[in-house]
Amino acid sequence: MGPKKFVFSFEEGDGKNKKLLGGKGANLCEMTQIGLPVPPGFVISTEACLAYLAKKRKGLPPQSW
Repeated sequence: MGPKKFVFSFEEGDGKNKKLLGGKGANLCEMTQIGLPVPPGFVISTEACLAYLAKKRKGLPPQSW
Protein backbone atom coordinates (compact mmCIF):
# COMPACT_ATOMS: atom_id res chain seq x y z
CA MET A 1 0.00 0.00 0.00
CA GLY A 2 1.33 3.44 -0.98
CA PRO A 3 1.36 6.65 1.02
CA LYS A 4 -1.92 8.08 2.23
CA LYS A 5 -3.49 10.78 0.14
CA PHE A 6 -3.96 14.07 2.00
CA VAL A 7 -5.14 16.40 -0.78
CA PHE A 8 -8.27 15.92 -2.89
CA SER A 9 -9.58 18.11 -5.70
CA PHE A 10 -13.26 19.02 -5.50
CA GLU A 11 -13.86 16.72 -8.49
CA GLU A 12 -12.35 13.65 -6.85
CA GLY A 13 -13.52 14.10 -3.27
CA ASP A 14 -16.53 12.18 -1.99
CA GLY A 15 -19.34 14.40 -0.79
CA LYS A 16 -20.49 11.70 1.62
CA ASN A 17 -17.16 11.28 3.40
CA LYS A 18 -17.29 14.07 5.97
CA LYS A 19 -15.02 12.14 8.31
CA LEU A 20 -12.17 12.29 5.78
CA LEU A 21 -12.79 15.71 4.22
CA GLY A 22 -14.57 17.62 6.97
CA GLY A 23 -18.05 19.05 6.56
CA LYS A 24 -17.17 22.05 4.41
CA GLY A 25 -14.79 20.09 2.21
CA ALA A 26 -17.28 17.27 1.62
CA ASN A 27 -20.03 19.76 0.81
CA LEU A 28 -17.83 21.61 -1.70
CA CYS A 29 -17.00 18.29 -3.39
CA GLU A 30 -20.66 17.33 -3.53
CA MET A 31 -21.72 20.71 -4.95
CA THR A 32 -19.03 20.40 -7.64
CA GLN A 33 -20.13 16.87 -8.54
CA ILE A 34 -23.80 17.83 -8.96
CA GLY A 35 -22.84 20.68 -11.28
CA LEU A 36 -23.21 23.80 -9.13
CA PRO A 37 -20.85 26.65 -10.06
CA VAL A 38 -18.01 26.18 -7.56
CA PRO A 39 -14.57 27.66 -8.32
CA PRO A 40 -11.83 25.06 -8.80
CA GLY A 41 -10.18 24.05 -5.57
CA PHE A 42 -9.00 21.32 -3.27
CA VAL A 43 -9.56 19.94 0.21
CA ILE A 44 -6.90 18.93 2.71
CA SER A 45 -8.03 15.85 4.61
CA THR A 46 -8.73 15.84 8.32
CA GLU A 47 -5.92 13.26 8.63
CA ALA A 48 -3.50 15.82 7.19
CA CYS A 49 -4.66 18.43 9.69
CA LEU A 50 -4.29 16.01 12.59
CA ALA A 51 -0.82 14.94 11.40
CA TYR A 52 0.19 18.59 11.18
CA LEU A 53 -1.04 19.30 14.70
CA ALA A 54 0.65 16.16 16.05
CA LYS A 55 3.98 17.38 14.67
CA LYS A 56 3.49 20.58 16.68
CA ARG A 57 3.21 22.61 13.47
CA LYS A 58 6.66 21.60 12.26
CA GLY A 59 5.21 20.52 8.94
CA LEU A 60 3.42 17.66 7.30
CA PRO A 61 5.02 14.29 6.63
CA PRO A 62 6.01 13.82 2.98
CA GLN A 63 3.07 12.46 0.98
CA SER A 64 2.13 12.09 -2.65
CA TRP A 65 -0.38 14.62 -3.94
